[in-house]
Amino acid sequence: MAKNYYETLGVEKTASDDEIKSAFRRQAKKYHPDVNQNNADAANKFKEVNEAYECLSDSTKRANYDQYGSADGPNPNDFFRGARGQGQGQGGFSGFGGFEDIFNIFGSAFGGGQARNTAIHGSDIVVKLTLNFAEAAFGVSRTVTLMRTELCKDCSGTGAKGGKEYTTCTQCGGSGQVRYQQDTIFGRVVNTGVCKSCSGTGKIIKEKCAVCGGKGYKRVQASVAVNIPAGIDNDQVLTVRGEGESGIRGGPNGDLQVEISVKPHLLLKREGFDIKLDLPVPFTTAMLGGKIKIPSLDGKLELTIPENTQTGTILRLRGKGIKHLNKSSTYGDMYVNVIVELPKHLDKKGKEAFSKLQEELGAGSFEKNKKYLDTLNSL
Repeated sequence: MAKNYYETLGVEKTASDDEIKSAFRRQAKKYHPDVNQNNADAANKFKEVNEAYECLSDSTKRANYDQYGSADGPNPNDFFRGARGQGQGQGGFSGFGGFEDIFNIFGSAFGGGQARNTAIHGSDIVVKLTLNFAEAAFGVSRTVTLMRTELCKDCSGTGAKGGKEYTTCTQCGGSGQVRYQQDTIFGRVVNTGVCKSCSGTGKIIKEKCAVCGGKGYKRVQASVAVNIPAGIDNDQVLTVRGEGESGIRGGPNGDLQVEISVKPHLLLKREGFDIKLDLPVPFTTAMLGGKIKIPSLDGKLELTIPENTQTGTILRLRGKGIKHLNKSSTYGDMYVNVIVELPKHLDKKGKEAFSKLQEELGAGSFEKNKKYLDTLNSL
């Protein structure tokens, strides 16, 4: 049964190129070997995802796949089986317009026998980076260390010593693919396939590169500078272009996907680009007014509490929030939620003082309580 590449990437058949690319990155990140070490199922799934993307990201391959179920076009054997079936049912092969039409079909389906040496896009690499609250708010530069496959600089990716100890494959002329003939009941069909002499590289290595062992690529530890923009939030992903796995046969490198995790602040909470603070205030300060120190992104500030501030009052500090991502001069605000706190315990002297205060204030000083009592008495 043919593989369903759309199902592998989790997209519809009508998906755009951007949707296919985004789906590939999600799936590659999910099943990447660096994230799923010693997980054979994930490794196989990762290969399937790359295979699906290699097909659907190429317009020609995708068109072939949509029409024939294969990135290379129709299978000659399948075609001939269909031809035999139609011939038996219609008393001959007149429906195909003769042998010339059949070979014309194959010529267009296989690119006229022209060799192709397909470049392969490198895979993305996913790393996790933890920031503290201030680093996420102000931005920071970090260096991440990772393992990735890179083009061998000693041989310039040729796999040959010094990048020179090789010759062009005489079988394919350096294209990596050869034309071959296949005899069928209809005659001889010319097709194109990978050159076995050079395994599709187009080169015959005389002496292998000692650094990469003739592979042309090597696994290295790399350090990548990552500039974290101010305002980035938890679970956001920062993409560093071209810093992923090396492309194959001249294909572009993959990207580095940096998953951001932000440690919570001990007192401040972030909501979008605003900052919120629950501030316990002694009832005496709430009644008489005063100043209380609070934390902020600008350090400790003195906040003025107006007289007779009620619990649940929200005090707004404009522009004291977090910088909007990728905007130079736009900041959120800081909202302080006042929580008026009463004492849990009173000694005898304190109780006497409150009793005296209550007498002096009278019931009319408490508007909400008075309204409640008036409503209760009216029932």
